[in-house]
Amino acid sequence: MMQKKLPIGIESFEDMIKEDFYYVDKTGFIAELLHNWGFVNLFTRPRRFGKSLNMSMLECFFSPDSDKHVFEGLKISGETELCSAYMGKYPVISISLKGINAPSYELAFQLAVQLINETAAKVQYLAESKRLSEYDKTEYRKLLDSHMTEAAFYGSMKKLSGFLEKHHNAKVILLIDEYDVPLAKAYENGYYEQMIFLIRNLFEQALKTNGSLKFAVLTGCMRISRESIFTGLNNLKVLTASDERFSGYFGFTDQEVKKLLEYYHVEDHCDEVKKWYDGYQFGDTHLYCPWDVLNHCDRIRHNPSVQPENYWINTSSNDAVKKFIQESENAAVKRDIERLIAGETIIKEIHQELTYQDMYRSADHIWSLLYTTGYLTQRGRPDGRKYKLAIPNQEIRDIFLTQIMEYFKENVRKDGEMLHKFCDALKSGDAAAVESLFTGYLKKTISIRDTFAQKESRESFYHGILLGILGIRESWGVSSNQEMGEGYGDILIEPDDADLGIIIEVKYARDGNLSAACEKALRQVDEKKYEEYFLDDGIEHILKYGIACYKKRCKVELVK
Repeated sequence: MMQKKLPIGIESFEDMIKEDFYYVDKTGFIAELLHNWGFVNLFTRPRRFGKSLNMSMLECFFSPDSDKHVFEGLKISGETELCSAYMGKYPVISISLKGINAPSYELAFQLAVQLINETAAKVQYLAESKRLSEYDKTEYRKLLDSHMTEAAFYGSMKKLSGFLEKHHNAKVILLIDEYDVPLAKAYENGYYEQMIFLIRNLFEQALKTNGSLKFAVLTGCMRISRESIFTGLNNLKVLTASDERFSGYFGFTDQEVKKLLEYYHVEDHCDEVKKWYDGYQFGDTHLYCPWDVLNHCDRIRHNPSVQPENYWINTSSNDAVKKFIQESENAAVKRDIERLIAGETIIKEIHQELTYQDMYRSADHIWSLLYTTGYLTQRGRPDGRKYKLAIPNQEIRDIFLTQIMEYFKENVRKDGEMLHKFCDALKSGDAAAVESLFTGYLKKTISIRDTFAQKESRESFYHGILLGILGIRESWGVSSNQEMGEGYGDILIEPDDADLGIIIEVKYARDGNLSAACEKALRQVDEKKYEEYFLDDGIEHILKYGIACYKKRCKVELVK
């Protein structure tokens, strides 16, 4: 029997079922939504946690036009009374705002109008409806006009709701996915105030004064301040990642992941999948990121020996982490970053209602941004606004380390005088000066003492710092992991002096014994005969360094 396809990037619920993709049943979300009624429901979750797929599922369930057979055998089919009362009984307006991404307000508005045009075009039967007056039909056709004014745009969804209610004799369900994307893009491109005004007026008419509305569901990453776009909307039900309600419907539970891995016969990878992609806590439920699990499962079922990798990092700019790392010149923030990377928790006050203008104004607000976007997660229950925060897993920790290293490389030249002294000492064979200067530099940087990093990962971190420092000497030839003798040396340096070669082997002193780690590094250099690389080129003056690191301490030993 053929296995189901893995649904990587599939956001259409109907396609998911009809095209025989593997589906983790989240249809219980429909029942909970109807049992716990809210007139306007806003769900905020990090990206790649299944928000769009759930919105497509809602559209498929309520819309009269979709195929209801796709729900057979799924959890919601057991709710016979709900299915009888709601399935296929309500017209649905479903839009996603994630496509409103433009460098200027004028182009963004054109994209917004195009979205309304396309939404209205899906229900062209309204133009021939016997239940609509000729005036209604004329007004409906205006929704297809690409030259719509801003005033017409404000009332577009409210008008479409009214026409659909008249035709179907039933109120409308409104689904707005990625509601905050236009605001994020507007903030990035300098037309935030104009976009706030546009979205606020659209939402006010669609969600507040819309007599044709049955209920609405909105999704996004951020909980944008009520004062900015939800002004006067007193019927808004906000369900954030910290809310215990609906907590298991975005993301995969441990049981769901184990079942999926067993289905594809890769259950022996459970531990690595858990280490890399688990660790999120929404409400009282612990969850994996679905995007990561599906991508890694796809790789390991074809090649079981592949290593876990970061699938999340390329789906966003990771600006929140970049901004956060830039705050590391503040000693308190630097200590917090080090504790988080070490696998510890920190307690911070979280403000989930922000505007984009507020997000980067202080380190305190950046904590809230990191939490709501999924770079940090909660541990245990919040105490009011006080949250115990942690990095969820190895994947997100990898993003932090990548951004730390990028920030380090961008700023390395600020310490040019000290780093040139380091390179001069390295070239002259002054091990004591190399040790002193490198120790001083480590005290200024973010250190790693990560409880869930392998020793090799820690060595790579210090290895990366050394490469960044050496990059200040543009005339030097610097190689990393170069094949040398009978192995691969960490760092090989060919200074601008043709008669000198430098070999550096880096070790992490896990037990804090720097001397023993240095001896091990130099022993490896000799046993692997790294110096043959230079001897073959006639270079006989070779400096062999063993550098051992532990937290912010290092030891340097030299063999000439």
